Amino acid sequence: MIFFTKMHGLGNDYLFINCIDKVNYIAKENIPQMARFMSNRHFGIGADGIILINKSQIADFKMNIYNSDGSEAQMCGNGIRCFAKYVYDNKFTTKQKITIETLCGIKTAYINETNNETSEITIEMGEPIFEAEKIPVIIENEEDKQPIAKINIEIEGVNFELYNISMGNPHAVTLVDNVEKINIEKIGKIIENDIHYPEKTNVEFIQILDKSTIKMRVWERGTGETMACGTGSCAVAVICNKLGLTRKNSKIQLKGGELKISWDEKTNKVFMTGIATKVFEGAVEEL
Repeated sequence: MIFFTKMHGLGNDYLFINCIDKVNYIAKENIPQMARFMSNRHFGIGADGIILINKSQIADFKMNIYNSDGSEAQMCGNGIRCFAKYVYDNKFTTKQKITIETLCGIKTAYINETNNETSEITIEMGEPIFEAEKIPVIIENEEDKQPIAKINIEIEGVNFELYNISMGNPHAVTLVDNVEKINIEKIGKIIENDIHYPEKTNVEFIQILDKSTIKMRVWERGTGETMACGTGSCAVAVICNKLGLTRKNSKIQLKGGELKISWDEKTNKVFMTGIATKVFEGAVEEL
């Protein structure tokens, strides 16, 4: 049996599997299949993916993320907040500053407590990456690489101006008049798989409400539309500030709730603050 805990960060939900104490063991070659099965909302448990909690040689813990299509992800902002809450609430650690190894480096989580309960969690998300080759995105014209790598994609007669950035995983951000009117299922999938993105991309559709507030819908590569995206929110906040549309501290309004993003100009670090919620625990037979 595989024991799991379902958690979500603003509706971006994952199934967490403790692989530290050897109660759970999934052969590495079976993980993608298990991710697809467990994530299926009709024939499985239902989630945007699974997250494995492992030991680390270089940090307090190691986080391995698998999307609902079985592909492995480098990073997930909502997932890492849930990860931090899981290890802290289950007393894997008593530290309120926790280092977590991911495929895009070590991230630091700060537990904020209210009345002896985990309230919000702040994650140091690292530095934004603007170089097209490192995102990666293919840019034909050199002038379109600075200051933000930009491409234009026409879909059914509508031009989408896409600003590209990496927060450990690739993001394409586009401004629209009304995020609610976007056919995200169709347009998000086309952009995700466009030839300019050799590793595919996450896509954020954004609407500027004021200098501190951004409304956003997100299409996550390998998953589809999700209720929230932490790395996407960081990407959006940085790009909007760099374009002069917002301040360095932003509130991102998502379908699942709100995230607070700050960009420290001196250190070039991005910080994300939000809640994480436990839903239930369960067990499933390994395939």
